[in-house]
Amino acid sequence: MGSLYSETLTWLHRVRAGHKLLAMALLGTLLFLLQQPLQLAACALACAALYASLGTATRPARRLMVSVLVAAALVALFHLLMGRPALAATSALRIGCASCLGVLLTVSTRSSDLVDVLQWLLQPLGMLGVQPARLALQLALMLRFTEHFFVQWKKLDDAYRLRTGRAAGLRLVAPLTVQMLQTARRVGDALWLRLGS
Repeated sequence: MGSLYSETLTWLHRVRAGHKLLAMALLGTLLFLLQQPLQLAACALACAALYASLGTATRPARRLMVSVLVAAALVALFHLLMGRPALAATSALRIGCASCLGVLLTVSTRSSDLVDVLQWLLQPLGMLGVQPARLALQLALMLRFTEHFFVQWKKLDDAYRLRTGRAAGLRLVAPLTVQMLQTARRVGDALWLRLGS
């Protein structure tokens, strides 16, 4: 499967995966505790500075960030049309900041490192009969397929733009669904062979 992880090493690559996950959880919680648009705007500036500090390492995820910012702008426009400018600002800023934090984690952390951290965090559930390794694998696959979705979307959109000179839009839904189902089947078969043997 495709990946948004960047092999271009940055200062964030050297931070342990567990520390990055903890920071993301704390900062994500802070985003929803803050209510004032000015406070969230300061957070957005900090996120933008962190994003810029990674330089070319963010290249694999740039199209994704543009899509997220467009979605945030549409959310803001909806709330503006409903006559709620403060909610428009806070909603758009939260979406942008949370997505930026997710991209920073994704481009600087290998999937295997995330699985190790998740497995360690889930160890206490073993006392309840839950298999931590299997649950960690399921969570990692969910994250990986989300990442793969955006990678495939970008590839299909680029191919369509080369052929037609314009964005594909909703025309990508059917081929993207087929590709994701095929990938899911291949991964499922590989897991069945490995876990069943």
